[in-house]
Amino acid sequence: MARSKYAPSETKYKRWIKEGRGNGFGSDYLPWITVRDVPSDGRSHRVFGHKSQRTHHLLSDLELAVFLTLEWNSQTTDIREQFPLKREETLNIALDNGIKHPAEAGVKLYMSSDFLVDGLDLQLPQYVIQAKYINALKDPRVIEKLEIERRYWLLKKVPWFLVTENDVSPTLVQNISWIYPAEQDEIDDEILLDRTAYYSDLFQQNPNKTVTDICKLTDRIYNQTDGSSIYEIRQLLANRCFYFDMLSQPFHLLKGKDFVVENMGNLIGARHVSNQ
Repeated sequence: MARSKYAPSETKYKRWIKEGRGNGFGSDYLPWITVRDVPSDGRSHRVFGHKSQRTHHLLSDLELAVFLTLEWNSQTTDIREQFPLKREETLNIALDNGIKHPAEAGVKLYMSSDFLVDGLDLQLPQYVIQAKYINALKDPRVIEKLEIERRYWLLKKVPWFLVTENDVSPTLVQNISWIYPAEQDEIDDEILLDRTAYYSDLFQQNPNKTVTDICKLTDRIYNQTDGSSIYEIRQLLANRCFYFDMLSQPFHLLKGKDFVVENMGNLIGARHVSNQ
C-alpha cells in the first residue's frame, strides 16, 4: 500500500528542521506542524494574528477558540502554535517513566504543544497550553502522551495547562461558530481591500448603531437581498480584516465602534505566504 503523504519520516523531519520550523518569534515564527501536514477534516484553520502579524495554523475548533482567547488578552505578547518538543528529551522522559513514546511506522514522533505563550504578567511571563476535547481524555493513551508533555515543561520550569471546551467562553464559541464557516470562501485581495475600506467608513459613520441595523440599512439603500451586507462582514471577519472582542458579547449586539480595522498590508502579505 502506498505510503500516505502525511506519514512521518526522518527525511521529512530533517526537511522541517532545515526550514526552521519551531524557530523564531512573532512574525518570524514557523509552526512545527501546518494545516497542510495533517489530513483535512474541515476543522483546521489558518488565521491571521493581530499580535504576531502572521498566519497561525490551528488544527481544531478548540485550538481556534483558545487562540482567539489569547489573542484578545491584553497581557499576551506572542503566541507560538504547534511548538515542537526536543525529541531526545521526550524519549528520555518516556523511558524514565515507563511510558511508550509516540511512534508511527517505526518512526519516533516529534511531540508538540498547542501553544507556547509569552505575556506581560510578571507572575506568568511564559506558559504552555495543550487543548484537548473532554472525550479525548477518556483514552488512556492520550493521558500518557499528555504526561510526557507535562513532565517536559516541568523540567523546564514553564507552567503547563490543559484546556478543554469547558474552559472556553460560550460567547466566543458562539461567535466562532457563526463567523468561521465563511473562511472557506475564496475572495480576491482586491475585493477584500475594497470591502474593508467601505465597511470601515460605514462603521465610523455609525459608531453607535448595531451592526445588524447598519447592514439592514445598507441592504435597503442598495436594493440588495436581505442579509447580503451581514454576510460580507462575516467574510471580512473570517479573513481577519476587522477584529473585535469576541469574548464580550455576541456578534449581532456589536456596534460600529466595536470594530477595529486590521493592518491590511500585513494581512494580504500573510495571505500570500500561507498560500505558497
